[in-house]
Amino acid sequence: MSIKQQDANTGEERVSDPDLESLLVIIIDTNPSQRAIRRNPHQLTQSLDSIVAFGNAHLMQKSNNKLAVIACHHHATQFLYPNPGKPLTEIRQVDGQYEAFTIVEKTVKHKLAQMITSAPKISAPCESLLAGSMSMALCYIARMNRNKLPGEKAHARILVVTGSNECAAQYMTYMNVFFTAQKQNVVIDVCALDKSLSLLQQGCDITGGQYLRLPQLDGLLQYLLWVFLPDPDTRSKLVLPPAVKVDYRAACFCHRELIDIGYVCSVCLSIFCKFSPICTTCHTVFKNPNPIAPKQKKKKLKG
Repeated sequence: MSIKQQDANTGEERVSDPDLESLLVIIIDTNPSQRAIRRNPHQLTQSLDSIVAFGNAHLMQKSNNKLAVIACHHHATQFLYPNPGKPLTEIRQVDGQYEAFTIVEKTVKHKLAQMITSAPKISAPCESLLAGSMSMALCYIARMNRNKLPGEKAHARILVVTGSNECAAQYMTYMNVFFTAQKQNVVIDVCALDKSLSLLQQGCDITGGQYLRLPQLDGLLQYLLWVFLPDPDTRSKLVLPPAVKVDYRAACFCHRELIDIGYVCSVCLSIFCKFSPICTTCHTVFKNPNPIAPKQKKKKLKG
């Protein structure tokens, strides 16, 4: 049975089928440079248990729901579930646990352990490859929709769980991801574990997703189930945290700082806070802007 619902962002009516497949792609930031992990290395294990439980809760809602988990590290991005290779043969079902839940938990933890073990050691804090991970998630969603029968399409959304700071060097990639997700009707949700993330706030606002900055890490699972487990159509009927004011200022490519007024390259759309005769991104040469001529004072007529 189809239900007509009104989109909270556009105000248009859309048909919602409760039996339609829902695909959730979870991006886990596993970068060891995160402040919470540096303070307590066991925090990654605790957060992973909460995220796995949240993913299993999504699968439990409907029998045709799908789940994918991507790990975002400082050197690479990798699928943890589903396993792109052969399924793990050493997985044994836990007594009293649904077999699909066991496969998700064991596969995610096994693949993440391999990824962390093979990761190169770092001597200084490194940025997380969040923009690339979100691009990989969009490609996976597009491939899943392409493999479906004509007329069939799944509701897809992306949840980013991160405690890293934003990297302004990935600004253009972020913007491409946000507008591509908007075009594909993919909702982007963000759960910030540490600082406020203005760029990801913009992505949530553009795609109609939910942004939440956790007040404390101890209640991660409760916040995930409360805010991010309901689908976007159901959230309008729930009492959720109020939306934060989104800062739409752009970050300059020279100093990585948010600016109100700046210079934009007409070729690659790079943003600079000061004029530069050569674009540092695409190396286009520009002419120096002509100085503004001072206004001439009117001469007083002698009477």
